[in-house]
Formats: sequence, structure tokens, C-alpha cells
Amino acid sequence: MCLGYPAEVVEVYESERGLPLAKVRIGGLVKEVILAVEGVKKGDYVIVHAGVAISKIEEEELKDILDLYRDIMRELGS
Repeated sequence: MCLGYPAEVVEVYESERGLPLAKVRIGGLVKEVILAVEGVKKGDYVIVHAGVAISKIEEEELKDILDLYRDIMRELGS
């Protein structure tokens, strides 16, 4: 099973070889990822899997995902 996690894009840039990269914030961590989707800019939200941003998501969808994660964690804590 693969797990992607939502992250906020805090910076978008290219490597010296032209590879599209971004710094993303996951909770309190900032991490560099490869961008596999076009049109991503600072402030956008993406789903990251294995160090690669594989899709862009809307903020409303992010809220739904985070609510689902919270529900799962509550159930596991019961």
C-alpha cells in the first residue's frame, strides 16, 4: 500500500540541471521534493509520495483529508 501525504508548498525552484523542485511544509517540517505536476506555486497544496509531489489539491480538499486523518486517529486511540 502506498501513502501520500498533503503538504503546503513554501518555495518552487529548479535544480542546476533543470529538475523542478519545491520546498514543502508538512506539519512543522520543511522538506525538498521533486515536482511531478505542472503549475504548482507557493501557497499551493500537493500530495507527496516518496519525495515526489504527485498531484495538486485544493485547500477545501485538504481540509477534508485532514478531517479524515483526525477521525482515523480518534478511532485508533479508542
